[in-house]
Amino acid sequence: MRLDPVTLEIVGNRLTAMTEEMCLTLQRTSRSLYVKETADFCCAFAGLDGGFAAYPRGIGVSGFVGLNVLTAVEAAGPLEPGDVIITNDPYRSGGLATHLTDIQLIEPYFHEGELIGYGWAFIHCSDIGGRVPSSLSPVNDEIFQEGLQIPPVKLVRAGETVRDVETLVMANSRTPEANLGDIRAMRAALRTGRERLAGVIAQHGAPTVLDAQRDLVAYTAGKARAALASLGDGTHRFVDYLDDDAVSAVPVRLSVTATLSGGDLHLDFTGTDPQVAAAFNIATLGRTHAWITTRVLALICTLDPGIALNAGLIAPISVTTPVGSLVNPVPPAAVGVRHASANRVNDAVGGALGLAAPHVLPAASSGLVVPVVVAEQRGGRQNVQVLEPMVGGTGAREGADGVDGRDSGISNLSNNPVETVETEIGVEILTYGLRPDSGGAGRWRGGCGLELTFRVLGDGAKLLARGLERMCFRPWGVRGGGPGAPTELIVNAGTPGERRHDKIDVLELARGDVVTLLTSGAGGYGDPFTRDPEAVLRDVERGVVTREAAARAYGVVLGAGETPVVDEEATRAARERRDEVAPGGPERQAWESVFDTASVDRLVAALFRLPLAARTARRTALYTTVLAGLPARFPRTAPTAGQAERARRTLAEEIVALERAS
Repeated sequence: MRLDPVTLEIVGNRLTAMTEEMCLTLQRTSRSLYVKETADFCCAFAGLDGGFAAYPRGIGVSGFVGLNVLTAVEAAGPLEPGDVIITNDPYRSGGLATHLTDIQLIEPYFHEGELIGYGWAFIHCSDIGGRVPSSLSPVNDEIFQEGLQIPPVKLVRAGETVRDVETLVMANSRTPEANLGDIRAMRAALRTGRERLAGVIAQHGAPTVLDAQRDLVAYTAGKARAALASLGDGTHRFVDYLDDDAVSAVPVRLSVTATLSGGDLHLDFTGTDPQVAAAFNIATLGRTHAWITTRVLALICTLDPGIALNAGLIAPISVTTPVGSLVNPVPPAAVGVRHASANRVNDAVGGALGLAAPHVLPAASSGLVVPVVVAEQRGGRQNVQVLEPMVGGTGAREGADGVDGRDSGISNLSNNPVETVETEIGVEILTYGLRPDSGGAGRWRGGCGLELTFRVLGDGAKLLARGLERMCFRPWGVRGGGPGAPTELIVNAGTPGERRHDKIDVLELARGDVVTLLTSGAGGYGDPFTRDPEAVLRDVERGVVTREAAARAYGVVLGAGETPVVDEEATRAARERRDEVAPGGPERQAWESVFDTASVDRLVAALFRLPLAARTARRTALYTTVLAGLPARFPRTAPTAGQAERARRTLAEEIVALERAS
């Protein structure tokens, strides 16, 4: 270290406060609902190496602390005071942008002609063009369908806006005024950062600020290694699944092997499926990217709550991400719904590390983030808004239930106030609350999912709900805990016109339609029949567990009176009888009864020996052949023993044929 600890602490706190003030400036001056209310934005201060030296703790999206601005800076060419770079291109920005609706601005900060660092701001914009309103759709199969790609270019040159660039960006959006307002809010945030940094330099000097960049990151890196070292050394593997790729019925596999060694962590994604012809790919470019390390950062901050947020958090982490895989796609792969895959990476990494530290890591969270988008005509213009960013709950852990209706697994987005939603979108919110009986049963209960029900008030509205997941493969429980309830999407529930949907692209809605989204609950921890009956009673009184579920899932029988009490004798009798619970849910159990880990390892390895362009079609054809001998709703419908055996034989034959062809 070059700075003494006291100076480092003072300068570090001032830089962090600077980033938080930047965030407040952005949020208070933004135009779109998803920024000013949901808080899908952030600001930070990057050092000369492009990594974030200071990052806000209490505002904005926390998961992007591991991003790096340097590739975008270098691509934009030589910089001078007053320049501002704009980009949204995941591939050309080196993974700084993670999909096209995330607009990034970068401003170089100078002092007396010397570059000191970079201010960074991003917002999720309402629309950046593309095939559908809000730009993002799970069925897009290449990035060109997802909207305008903005390589790193100068939006502002020496303090003057480059009008041609601004005009081009605005012309390629269904919501140009909201986008322009949010971009100006980002510029205001960057100006706030520049002014506050000047104050730090005036008091402490530019050399101290430059030394602090290095020392802050190095100090955090040391603390991060110490936190990971507390888990012990070892190698652990976990596999999880996306329900499907939205263009076929075939699930998508994510495999993570976590190796802990002396405080360093290596994440190997070998065994993960090839990139898909849909929008679920994560453009990591083979780097230790935010979207595949978020779970580790949360773990480190749990083990050491006082650790500073900066690039040092990812210093102990290295990755192997096979080129052409879901977590390292080759352009022009679509990436718009990358958050769905990031959620599953989170669960898989958590599952692997949970094998190393079962008393620290929780069961699976609800595992989804669903921005519910309504697109409508309003006042002669298109109004495209995120009605609500829907999540579920957090997984239970030893000693504590999961959090109901709140999951900051990959982002810490806020919910939108009902009054604001009904003011800005032509809908009436009928229900927004916790979903009873959705949390996985356990000695410690998994967090409940949410219910959102709204009525459409106008004609010609369209619904988009990107990120719908856990509709088949449920969030898993651990150490005897049960899985959470699966996600459901229903239009006009309980009426003759009821329609149930899996993943959707653009769903046309009529005036008066009632849409209900029930998000998945999180996994439970420990044997539910050992849960304190009084805790089950409190859950029933709060309305998060029904009387029927209390008896069925926990063996707790409540008296028939208006005020429920535990019937101790009936509870003792009920707890002597129990059914076996599949911790991953019956769907996962059915799937892996045919597609076992060793066989699918061989399958994936053979696919990666094929040319990139041939993998998707060959994979889909192979699975289709095997699935033809199984029930139509498999794995939601379990196969008979004979069906499973025949399917396993077919799978083995198909793998051998694939290995010969590759």
